[in-house]
Amino acid sequence: MPPTTLTRAQSRLVDRRAMEHYGLCGLVLMENAGRGVADRLCEAGIDGPVVICCGKGNNAGDGFVIARHLDLRGFEVRVLLWAVPGELSGDAEVNFRILEKTEVPIEVFGAEHDPARLASQLADAAWIVDALLGTGARGEPRPPLDAVIDQLNAAAARKLAVDLPSGLDCDTGRPSHHTIRAAATCTFVAAKPGFYAAGAERFTGRLHVLDIGAPRRLVEEVLD
Repeated sequence: MPPTTLTRAQSRLVDRRAMEHYGLCGLVLMENAGRGVADRLCEAGIDGPVVICCGKGNNAGDGFVIARHLDLRGFEVRVLLWAVPGELSGDAEVNFRILEKTEVPIEVFGAEHDPARLASQLADAAWIVDALLGTGARGEPRPPLDAVIDQLNAAAARKLAVDLPSGLDCDTGRPSHHTIRAAATCTFVAAKPGFYAAGAERFTGRLHVLDIGAPRRLVEEVLD
């Protein structure tokens, strides 16, 4: 029996129906997602700093939650942000404002690629968490994320992708020229069809499908 998968459009529909029809708060779903990823990192073993690389969408919001939970558990963690904080919105903005009130270091890169500053942040990292682009992204990552992804791939630290490796098309499994090569991917609710395309495993690494609280009946409705 083939694995259950959710396309880009179906994933959006699950999120929307979870909030509009089932009354689930988006912040709860994001909290469950981020905490689930933190659990998997702890299971994999953390033996040094965790560097969480964030863009400006909900994928970044997951990254902020991951940072908070790792900090809560006593791990050294820092967040690198490729956005201006004012660009953040919705649940991602809420979680960023929460994180700002903690002692977790946040380095704001904005719209710039600063190779020297990035190298200094990655030098001692045990894990790099890719929370740059989510399932909504298509085509080649735009500057500065194209160069950022290449530099992250060149770093010695293990990489974990949140929902999907940035640069990989979730529906087709087609990688862009700048795609994160992850040791592990934590995706939510169900795997994405592109993960089973030939060669996609070179980018996803070990796949973990995490439950974020979306009701089983809701997923079945979307898949029908």
